[in-house]
Amino acid sequence: MIAARIMLVDDEVPFVETMSKRLKKRNLDVVAAFSGQEALEQLQQHPQRDVVILDVKMPGMDGIKTLQEIKQAFPLIEVIMLTGHATVESAIEGMRLGAYDYLMKPCDIDQLVAKVAEAKAKKARQEEKILEARMREISLRRGV
Repeated sequence: MIAARIMLVDDEVPFVETMSKRLKKRNLDVVAAFSGQEALEQLQQHPQRDVVILDVKMPGMDGIKTLQEIKQAFPLIEVIMLTGHATVESAIEGMRLGAYDYLMKPCDIDQLVAKVAEAKAKKARQEEKILEARMREISLRRGV
């Protein structure tokens, strides 16, 4: 199975650098972005990410707005929200807008890796359903 292709988005550079190293040691394909806008630009150039790990509190475009933009442009990419400033309201809002899950910083690395694996599996199931539907459509057109 291919390692999950993830994007880590957080404005705290030391956090991103440390977490990227820890995730890469667990055989994940990690790219980093340091703002919501940078994340969207990178996804436009490299849309094959499976999961985005996204900080909620960032200057400029915050995590909730970034989540909305990602889900609009890349609906199959799963998003895990991370925050050190969790509130029930932002958790509910993130989940309502399509986040896969919501974790507190600092989060346990094994818990995060498990959530990434679950999110990647969900994305793979969705892609498989879409492929099956397209194959049925092609078969019907050809009268098979």
